[in-house]
Amino acid sequence: MSVAELEAREIQIEAPSGLWSEARYRLIRNPAAILGAFFVSTFVTVAIFAPLIAPENPEAARPDRLHFGTPPGPSWSHIFGLDLQGRDEFSRIVYGARFSLLIGVVSVAIGLTIGLLLGSTAGYLGGYVDSVIMRCMDVMLAIPGLLFAIGIVAMLGAGLRQVMIAVGVVNIPIFARLLRGSILAQRENDFVLAARSVGVRRRVILFSHILPNAISPVIVQGTLAMATAIIDVAGLGFLGLGPQNPATPEWGTMLTDVNDYLNIAPFLAIIPGVAIVISVLGFNLIGDGLREALDPKLRTRG
Repeated sequence: MSVAELEAREIQIEAPSGLWSEARYRLIRNPAAILGAFFVSTFVTVAIFAPLIAPENPEAARPDRLHFGTPPGPSWSHIFGLDLQGRDEFSRIVYGARFSLLIGVVSVAIGLTIGLLLGSTAGYLGGYVDSVIMRCMDVMLAIPGLLFAIGIVAMLGAGLRQVMIAVGVVNIPIFARLLRGSILAQRENDFVLAARSVGVRRRVILFSHILPNAISPVIVQGTLAMATAIIDVAGLGFLGLGPQNPATPEWGTMLTDVNDYLNIAPFLAIIPGVAIVISVLGFNLIGDGLREALDPKLRTRG
């Protein structure tokens, strides 16, 4: 067999792989990303199958089960103990995963949708439109995120829906600036110039040529924003700006009334706190893994 035939065979064997195929390959070889995927998949599974996993109604108060007004700790019958109203803490943690996942997904979806629209418009059109949009984003970023969310909830009124809107609005400038920068880096590439030269419409160039190549940093930021959203929602719930029904099994709300019981029932603060930490850690690990897999500057040959 000639040298040319051997080289041709090697070229056929080592067929070029796409960006997402290579990213998936690197992601499944990343132990931290696998651990994060395990945490997140467990979190999602618990949220979906909460009615089947929880042994009791998380909102049904049973004060008769308290010991002289003090919630009993973990036991064989209640592995996470009981809360201040005699409700099963394990059931409330399980249903709390559903609330945290719902709020996180909706709030990130709000910020991602509006941020993509504003960022793509500013990055591709440029000029006066870019200046106006980015100055508005700068003003929003100048306000600390949690303080901004508190102000929005105070204006709209406390409640679950208002919390989702507030956290979503806080995420808008992050996604907008990130996508604008990515589009600015892509719009002068050769494939974009070629599309312009043959008369392809600007809208088609943006959505069919530029966005697919500029979206990967936004996907990474979306996973990290999920972690931030869960923390923000828990913080707003702790401040009493979340669900107004105290029986709602939301992790931040569950931490609201336990300050006076930390000495005699520390598990009421520890267990919801650990649930928040594990869910946030899972999304952060996946986000870091995606960033390493998709960013050429951070990728290393395996």
